[in-house]
Amino acid sequence: MDILVLGGTQFFGKMLVQELLDKGYSVTLATRGRTADPFGERVNRIVVDRFNEDSLREGCGNKTWDVIYDQICYASDHAKIASEVFADKVEKYIFTSSMAVYDAFQEEPFFEMDFDPYHYPFKEGGQGDFSYGEGKRVAEAYFFQKTPFPVTAVRFPIVMGEEDYTERLLFHIEKIKQSKPFSIRNKASTMSYISAEEAATFLAWLAEANIEGPVNACANGEISIIELISVIENTVHKKAKLKQGAPTSPYGYEGSKIMSTEKAQTAGFLFSNLHAWLPELVRKLV
Repeated sequence: MDILVLGGTQFFGKMLVQELLDKGYSVTLATRGRTADPFGERVNRIVVDRFNEDSLREGCGNKTWDVIYDQICYASDHAKIASEVFADKVEKYIFTSSMAVYDAFQEEPFFEMDFDPYHYPFKEGGQGDFSYGEGKRVAEAYFFQKTPFPVTAVRFPIVMGEEDYTERLLFHIEKIKQSKPFSIRNKASTMSYISAEEAATFLAWLAEANIEGPVNACANGEISIIELISVIENTVHKKAKLKQGAPTSPYGYEGSKIMSTEKAQTAGFLFSNLHAWLPELVRKLV
């Protein structure tokens, strides 16, 4: 199986490439060539600007792919470029979307059709024209309304891992370790999460899975922000200093947002239990 990965040199994108290699696939990395990767001669490489149609078209040439993974699509213009460049060159397109497409907060789990990209009003624009969530919504809308090849849009929640360059979990650990105050918007807000390893495993599994359209992917179980803080407190043996007006937690959402993974699990993927791996991840980061 020939696979192209657009953006596979950081965080769970790098883990995805390793998973694909472990499965014996032929993998080509398409990046701007600015970030080193650890794969040596095990992968092919092309240097392209994924956000420039001419660059992407020239770099990929007439090559065809069984699967393309798009880790770096943030707006409808990006989806349009991919659609036009790969119109007759791919059997399956797997796009990393986000739980942020669900614009509201609610206590009940979100199912895939709670955001319907097939009928969402389409808007053209680049990354700077939209918020993160709206960018993912209009990208999905373009893929599912205008693209000629099969697309799977994977809606991930916050991805946690030791190599998370956003350092959002580390924010809480460092504040609590150093007895520095921070604030949260809603102590009861509850979220879904997924580990970087499981995100990569799920993406790699999709290469041969029979899933099209949007699909939620997250660990089983959820956790409130105050429960997450408690896990950290128990690990560092210090109490968090919560104070209004202090720097706000990057996990401090106004309400709850959790997802159902019934679609993916019905197709055969078994997700891990959040509470089984989260304390160990916190311990490693501490």
